[in-house]
Parts: sequence; structure tokens; C-alpha cells
Amino acid sequence: MEILAFGVQADEKPFLEKAFAGHHDIRCLDVFLNEDTAPIAAGYEIVSTSVNASLDNHVLQTLAAGGTQMIAQRSTGFNNIDLQVAERLGFTVARVSYYSPYSVAEFAWTLAMAVNRRIVRAANRTRDFDFRLDGLMGRDLHGRTVGVLGTGKIGEAFTRIAHGFGMRLLGWDAAENPACLELGMKYVAKDELLAEADLVSLHVPLFPETRHIVDAGALRAMKDEAILVNSSRGALIDTEALVGELRQGRFTGVGLDVYEAEAGLFFLDKSIQGVEDDTLARLMTFPNVLVTSHQAYYTVDAVGQIIETTVNNVLDYTAGRRSENVLVPAAPRTD
Repeated sequence: MEILAFGVQADEKPFLEKAFAGHHDIRCLDVFLNEDTAPIAAGYEIVSTSVNASLDNHVLQTLAAGGTQMIAQRSTGFNNIDLQVAERLGFTVARVSYYSPYSVAEFAWTLAMAVNRRIVRAANRTRDFDFRLDGLMGRDLHGRTVGVLGTGKIGEAFTRIAHGFGMRLLGWDAAENPACLELGMKYVAKDELLAEADLVSLHVPLFPETRHIVDAGALRAMKDEAILVNSSRGALIDTEALVGELRQGRFTGVGLDVYEAEAGLFFLDKSIQGVEDDTLARLMTFPNVLVTSHQAYYTVDAVGQIIETTVNNVLDYTAGRRSENVLVPAAPRTD
């Protein structure tokens, strides 16, 4: 069987081809699955998708009409898939339940340190042989307070690093993580965390109830000199409200690896035609804001684990097995 994989990065392709060798053939495309590209999948029983694919009602209908029966998502998040429609159409949908939490946690800290110590501005200056320190002053994080919204596997890894910095640890989550408690984390209400934290990092999944969890009110509750980092999902932050606060000169730094309207932008080269998203364009004009292109997960270790799990999900499907990675089970196969 040949599998069609959408949204495959150049670095990712050899990993996929090697992992599927001896099992199934795989055709890798660099285009993302959306309304325009869905017809390409006609005749493919299994397609593999990336986090920036759009699997809404129309796309799923197109896939079903073309004979696709299984969707193997190469990510943990699945907010881009209409699971109710997928179930109604009889798809099997599987995701990657787990991969290295250190990849994302370490990158979140990379963003935090970069905006705190003005690394991008400093690097740009020294490339022009400008070695002044004006405007580059940062702050020690030792002894300051970090607020972690979401203390699952990634939030825990982020907290362990914060503990190593010698920071006071505040957490917010639906359930307390015993490992974080052992590190000295104090769980508090979200408003208290936002008001007291010098650094706020987001590690909650995107659900309807967490959309814009950092809204205008939450942003106003934060310290003027706080650092805000988001390496989870873009829609956790109300970007328009964030721009409004930044225009008032607030926040030491904001590090964003995700953006709520990133689909159709991130992972693509828009350097020639430019970007029509005025909010993103305005966001990137602020000198205390650093935006990266959803790369927190992008390590050899994490990508390797993602692909290994994706292969296993496909093998489980073809063998009629079901694992914890299955989001939507179809009827058992009879062939």
C-alpha cells in the first residue's frame, strides 16, 4: 500500500521514508492538506497530515469521496480535525499521543531567554559591527517568579528547568502534578498567577474552553515588565488584545512559536509575495516580540518519535488493532 503524506518538511522526509521502508510505500508532499489540495488524495486509503492541515467538513468529505479511510496525524494536537464529521464518515483518525516534552519545554526557555537578554537585537547589531550595549539590558531570572499555565508533561519539563534557575514556581491546571509539587510549585488561581509571575509560559492544549485563555483581561492582570511565552497553540492568546497592550509599551518581552492564524503562513516561504495578515505584521514590528514558525517540536528526537508512532498507528490500522492514539475508531476491518 502507498501512503500519502501532506506537509512534509525537507528535514522530515528521509525520516519518514526510512521508517516506512519494509512496511509501506510513502509519497511525501510539501503542500498542506486543505480544500485545494484534498483532491490529490483520491485513491489513497491512508493519508498522513501535519498540525497545520485543515480537516474541516469539506476536506473530510473530499477525502471520503476519494476513498480515504484512515488519517494519521503527525502531531499531538488535533484541533484542526472535525472529529464529529470524521466519525460520521467512518474514518479512523489517529494522532501521536506522546513525544519528547523536552523539545518544546527547552524551546520555550529559548524564547524566554532570547527576549529577556535581547539576543536577536544583539546579534543583528554585532553583524554590523555595532558593539554598543544600549537597550540590551536584561534581568536575572534567579529568585523571580515563573507562572506555568498547564503542568502536563511539557509543563513539568519547563518547570524542572525553572527550578534549576532558582525561580519561585506558580502553577495553574485542572489537576495538580505531583512531580511539580515536589519541586516546590504552588498551585494558584489563574488571576493570581498572572498578577505575580515575572514570566508566564503557556502549556495547555487548545479546546473551546481554553481558546483566548489569555485575553484582554488576563493581559491587563500581568505585570508591565512580565515576559509571556507561548509554545503551545496560537489561539490560547487573543492576539489583537496582545497587540493593544504592546502598543502601550507593556511587557519586557513576548516569545511566540505559534500564532492563532498561522495556517497558510507558517512552514511556508512568504518572503516574496509578503503577508496580508495585518495583525501578524504589526505584531512583528515590536522590538520586544520574537516570533518563530512553530518549530518548538522540531528536534531529531521529537520528530523521530512522532514518525515512529505514526508508522505504528498505520500498522495498527492495517492489522485491525486499536491503540490509545486512536481518536476516532472506524468499524473493524474485514480484509
